[in-house]
Amino acid sequence: MKKIEHLGIAVKSLEASNALFEKLLGVGPYKEEEVASEGVRTAFFKKGPNKIELLESTTEDGPIARFLAKKGEGIHHVAFEVSDIEAEMARLKAQGFVLLNEAPKRGADNKLVAFVHPKTANGILVELCQEVPSNDHGGQPLR
Repeated sequence: MKKIEHLGIAVKSLEASNALFEKLLGVGPYKEEEVASEGVRTAFFKKGPNKIELLESTTEDGPIARFLAKKGEGIHHVAFEVSDIEAEMARLKAQGFVLLNEAPKRGADNKLVAFVHPKTANGILVELCQEVPSNDHGGQPLR
């Protein structure tokens, strides 16, 4: 793992939270997008080298909606940048971590992503992020 790539924050309203974080950070989001496969709309903020991803559910039963119902708004996940997501997934699996994905998948902000189950990481959902290689045109899992 290279560094913390971003913190993911579950929010009820992307519009209201964008306004709040714009006032807090002094900058607006640099990107907003929908990730239909995850049932979320996201907004990314960057201040210096640090990034925050706001996540709003687009479905009543998606992972963010379930998180909000159980815990309310707040930190949803910590994402780490990796150089080789498949190698990192294999390393973590060999160390006894339970992965929520068998293969990396396309996520927001031009990343391949995979998740580590919170039950094996002290209750923290960990996201692995790798920049999508320039030769990846399909956005499908690599395996």
